[in-house]
Parts: sequence; structure tokens; C-alpha cells
Amino acid sequence: MNLIESLTEKVKKQMPTIVFPEAEDRRILEAAVKLNSEGTLKPLLIGDLSRVKAAAKEYGLDISELEVINPNGYEEFDMLVEKFVERRKGKVDEESARKILLDENYFGTMLVYTGKAHGMVSGAVHTTGETVRPALQIIKTREGFSRTSGVFVMLKRDEMYIMADCAINIDPDSDALAEIAVLSEETARTFGMDPKVAMLSFSTKGSASHELVDKVRIATEKAKAANPNMKIDGELQFDAAFVSEVAKKKAPDSEVAGSANVFIFPSLEAGNIGYKLVQYFGDFKAVGPILQGLNKPVNDLSRGSSAEEVHDLAIITAAQAIS
Repeated sequence: MNLIESLTEKVKKQMPTIVFPEAEDRRILEAAVKLNSEGTLKPLLIGDLSRVKAAAKEYGLDISELEVINPNGYEEFDMLVEKFVERRKGKVDEESARKILLDENYFGTMLVYTGKAHGMVSGAVHTTGETVRPALQIIKTREGFSRTSGVFVMLKRDEMYIMADCAINIDPDSDALAEIAVLSEETARTFGMDPKVAMLSFSTKGSASHELVDKVRIATEKAKAANPNMKIDGELQFDAAFVSEVAKKKAPDSEVAGSANVFIFPSLEAGNIGYKLVQYFGDFKAVGPILQGLNKPVNDLSRGSSAEEVHDLAIITAAQAIS
């Protein structure tokens, strides 16, 4: 049983509601119809009903069993406005809030925040900023964490790895890297993994001297202090982290080197390039980015995502919601 099949069995028992703000997109509609027919979760589409129906008809999809909510005319819109103004703590007045909440991403995020839904998947049409900004403003980060980060789950047959941060933090300092490591280890456990976290660098255990190496080394120590039970090591080059024969030479005393399955990149530049190299050169399926560190799950699709990837990310979002 692969990851998605395993999570599907868990999610089905609780049938969480997942919001899809981009309801006129073919991939979203195809995924929502499939999820509903599987009985995996309850898809909640956001948009104008007539336009969503027209799109579904064009694509040959039957959405008669799906719920579609239009922000304009939603019976509890006033409540959402009030809660949004309250959440923004004086940064937005009521008039502005009414305009903002007509945006599907803001509206969908408020449904999650107020408990009308359990999670949200967006980004098939919208940019990462348009998806993440409402989540940061409304749902916000969990207590003890100061940021969110984006992981990809890399899948191929019976292989599964996690890579972070590949989506959000451009140049994380040691504190940020430590948070990313702690959250990624937690995410790995959500997916049934026994995580071994490698803090990646161009140096292994002092083979190079540079402030960028120091950053990774310090981040490793901070992550250990935050979660003394996690299996983590750094700084490690990728070959030392992944290849056992190399690990025996470069880091013989490490419990992580040579068998790591969670890889923390030192920058977004490295992470984004790295996961795509694995995806396309290694023929891995990349699921994500999965946002971690929020109070409730909101996940961001790549605009190049397929309907299958939308489907899989929705199941992962649901799994986060019930974990």
C-alpha cells in the first residue's frame, strides 16, 4: 500500500471537508468529482454556481453531488466579515473586509478558520503568494513557530522521501532552518515514516569552512535542542546523507548519514532546484508543496499540477487536518 492509499484509508473514517477555491479549473473539478465518488472526503467548491456548472459541462463532468458556495450571497457572510475584522486586529475595517472576502482564497481560508471546513487546497491558478498570504493572516502559525515552510513528498514505487524548504523561505537563517527541520520531521511522522533528518550543505562534518556551513551546523544543534528525540545530523553533503558507502567514509559515526529520508536544504534556491532534479531526472512523483507550521492545513498547488496531483494533495491536506 503506497502513501496515498494508506492516507486514504485513514481519511475515509472521518470524511473531512476540504475547500477548493478554484472551482472553474478542469483539474480541480476532475479531482473533486473523483474524491467525492471515492467517498474519501467532502469537496467544497468556491465560486459562482452557474459558471462552475458551465465549466463542468464543458469538461463533461457531473458535479450534481458537489456543494458549491458563492461568497457573494453566502448566508453567513456577515459572520465571516466580523471574524475577519477581529482576526486582523484593526488592520482592516468592515468595508474593506467585505471586498477582501469576495476573493475566493480569502473566503475559503475563513471557512477553514471558522471550522466550516477542515483544510484548503489552492494554487492551480493562483500564485503561491495569493494562496499563502490569507493563511498567514488568518490561520497563522502554530504556537512556538514563527513561520511556515513548504515540503515535497517524493514518491517512486516503495521509495518515499521528504524535501524542505522548497517553496517559502528564500534565505533561512539558523533559527528558521531549525524550525523547518523540526516541522519536517513531524510531517514525516504524519505520513508513517521513521524520519532521519539530514541538514544538507556543500560540506560534511567540517570538510569545508564557511559561514554558510556554520549556519547549517548551528541550525542542526538548535533543532536537536528543540526536539532531543529526533534523529538528525548535519552538516552533510547529499552523497553522505544518502549513500551508505559514502557515509562510511565521510561520516562513519552518524546515525543518519547514508540512510536519511528527510532532506533539509540550506536555501530555497537549493531546495527548489533539488526537488525538481529528483522529480525529473529520478522520475519521482512530487506531491506538494505541503505547508507546515500553520494552525490548520492550507496547501499550495503548483500551477503545473495535474488532476492526479490535486487529488493527492487534497488527501494529504485531509490527513493533516485529522492528525
